[in-house]
Formats: sequence, structure tokens, C-alpha cells
Amino acid sequence: MQTPVQIDFKGFEGSEAQRTAIHEHMAEIERMFGRVIAGRVAVKAPEKHHRKGGQFEISIRLKLPDGREVDVSRTPDVDERYANFQFALGDAFRRAQRQLR
Repeated sequence: MQTPVQIDFKGFEGSEAQRTAIHEHMAEIERMFGRVIAGRVAVKAPEKHHRKGGQFEISIRLKLPDGREVDVSRTPDVDERYANFQFALGDAFRRAQRQLR
């Protein structure tokens, strides 16, 4: 990648393990699909006031050569699996991979 991936955590302080997981997913994207010029991953924390807990919202924006872009910013329907960071992150990157194909 020409510039380091930008990682934004909203509503919480992301852990080093979460940052590492994001970097690993980005490395996989580059390995599978070629060069990524720039990338940005935003992670919004679950809201705490929900009775059954909230869910992570993860958006990914990738800039590719030739002016192409990938934008994954869909908020999933209510699904308790998205309360798990690893699941939500993996799902967001799977959606990015589908767009790249």
C-alpha cells in the first residue's frame, strides 16, 4: 500500500489486537487482489444502552489503481453475531472481497 491504512475507532479505544486483525485483513486483500493505493477502516462501537447489546459497525474504503474504489459501509440488520468484533470485521472484509471480484 502506498500509504498506511487509516484506522478510526469511534466510541471506544481500539486494542492492539483489533488493530493487528485489521492489518492482517488488509494484507490478505493486497495479496489476493493486488495493489491498494490507500485504505481506511472505521469501527463504531456497539451502543451500550440497548437491552441485548449493540453491534459493531465497520466500514471499509479502498482506493485502487485506475481511480477505482471499494466502499463497504452497509449497516447490517440487527444480528447478535455483530456484537463480536472478529465476526463483524471478517464479514466487512468478505464484502470488500466480493466487490473486488
